[in-house]
Amino acid sequence: MQTEQTPVPEAAQNRAAKRAVTVFPILVLAAGGLGLVTPSTFAGWSESVPYLLGIVMFCMGLTMTPLDFKGVAQRPWAVALGLVAHYVIMPGLGWLIAHALDLPPQLAAGVILVGCAPSGTASNVVTYLARGDVALSVSVATVSTVLAPLITPPLTLLLAGEYLPVEAGSMVWDIVKTVLLPVAAGLLVRLWLGRWVDRAQPALPWLSAATIAVIVAVVVAASADAIKSAAALVFLAVVLHNGLGLALGYGAGRLTRMGQPASRAMAFEVGMQNSGLAASLASAHFSPLAALPAAVFSVWHNVSGAVVAAW
Repeated sequence: MQTEQTPVPEAAQNRAAKRAVTVFPILVLAAGGLGLVTPSTFAGWSESVPYLLGIVMFCMGLTMTPLDFKGVAQRPWAVALGLVAHYVIMPGLGWLIAHALDLPPQLAAGVILVGCAPSGTASNVVTYLARGDVALSVSVATVSTVLAPLITPPLTLLLAGEYLPVEAGSMVWDIVKTVLLPVAAGLLVRLWLGRWVDRAQPALPWLSAATIAVIVAVVVAASADAIKSAAALVFLAVVLHNGLGLALGYGAGRLTRMGQPASRAMAFEVGMQNSGLAASLASAHFSPLAALPAAVFSVWHNVSGAVVAAW
């Protein structure tokens, strides 16, 4: 006889994750529209963004297991290639796009910061939908997140320092607080209360999606006045950034003969970013306007990811 703690079947988790990814862009788009139309609703919420991001990363930690780290040891070359591609292609593209479009300093710094962020929280599910190498996707996303405090701040300083002052030291601590500690806490909870967490797995993608939607609403509301004049330019920058990232990530996999499934995983691990983290860091270290590219990226990369996965 089954007990109350029987884990939710993997198929049910996958169905819930697919539904969340499909509905997520609509949810985030609606949240952004709400923030734009009624910015006063979210007045004073900016300080809550790091805590909201912490919830998202805690949920990510709840989905992780020691097997994710074992996968890194089993395929070090493939994971290393994914990390290099991620932290070279996207930051470089952000810098090139900022220069090519002659973006204002705040927007340029925001685009570059998105490029310097670790892999997106939905990249694993999108890789699954595309019949890609999910194990490789999970390993690259895990390691890129763990290494973010060491890589994201210096990269941002190097590439965005010409636009705005960058306090790399305080950025390191912010990433540790909002990303590393919540992920570690989620992983520990999964280890201690695994069967209970398994039962809650189907709800985790929805909790993450709803929380990111609130982050987008807060970021958009904080810069609502500037969006009308900058929206088209930011959207162009985000589409170029994400599209080229997906293409070059896939190309890097094919060029190194990783095979079709692994190349698909590379495409999403390179082209999809943790834009929630980028929005939080931009709001804290630059300005609400600098967080606008991250808010737009949050919507667009899930739309493009779902479309590319279906294709």
